[in-house]
Amino acid sequence: MSTILVTGANGQLGNEMRDLSKIHLVHNFLFTDIDALDITDAQAVLSFVSDNKVDYIVNCAAYTAVDKAEDDILSCRKINALAVQNLAKAASINGVRMIHISTDYVYDGCGYRPYEEDDQVAPVSVYGKTKLEGEKLLLDACYQSVVLRTSWLYSSYGNNFVKTMLRLGEEKEQISVVFDQIGTPTYAADLAQAIMKIIDSPEFVPGIYNFSDEGVCSWFDFAVSVHRIAGISKCKVLPIESREYPAKAVRPFYSVMNKKKIKKTYKFDIPHWEESLKKCITILMK
Repeated sequence: MSTILVTGANGQLGNEMRDLSKIHLVHNFLFTDIDALDITDAQAVLSFVSDNKVDYIVNCAAYTAVDKAEDDILSCRKINALAVQNLAKAASINGVRMIHISTDYVYDGCGYRPYEEDDQVAPVSVYGKTKLEGEKLLLDACYQSVVLRTSWLYSSYGNNFVKTMLRLGEEKEQISVVFDQIGTPTYAADLAQAIMKIIDSPEFVPGIYNFSDEGVCSWFDFAVSVHRIAGISKCKVLPIESREYPAKAVRPFYSVMNKKKIKKTYKFDIPHWEESLKKCITILMK
């Protein structure tokens, strides 16, 4: 039996990990958030990992308020970079394997083909820069670590794009969504499954991996699909350019990721994003 520490357990991914823990009974899960473990406190992290004889750390904690981060650089860096270093050092000292969740925002979004893990990284926002720093600090401190770069995360838990589109679809007659940012929605439940597959794999292969659901779309396409699947017809979704939607932080215009590395290494079968979206909306509409 492995003991798995899950940080950021009250977020979208953390809650999906809680759900999976109910069927992965061979493992002992420790779910923590800021109230139980402050990952920005290096000594607290080291003591917790040592005292609980942790085998795996799954870091789901992150500062994800992308626009707010532009003015709150210190707090963003503290959580997305320095706290990751605390976890990594504790993992290294105790011989613990670590899985850390990163983001497509480490890419600049100026590409024209799906990004591979060894492509140049050049984040264009504070959020992206701090997440990239977190990756580097992790890999420097803990060799036995996996970084999972994911994109456009949503779930039946927490606040996210899907929930917002469902709410606005019922409240508004018309909404506008950007059509010139291209990427891939990822159901947090699929990411949680991927994490458990890595943990349960016969071989733990450290490194950076891209993981999102399959397929490609714009945020506009995503919104249209949410309404179609949910049966919302009274609200019209209009496509607009990013320059028409005021946002403090710059978003990548193209952040589609190539997932051949993780599929080959861990033998993954990844669902199409619309297939997973249907599952999530079914849960939300119950």
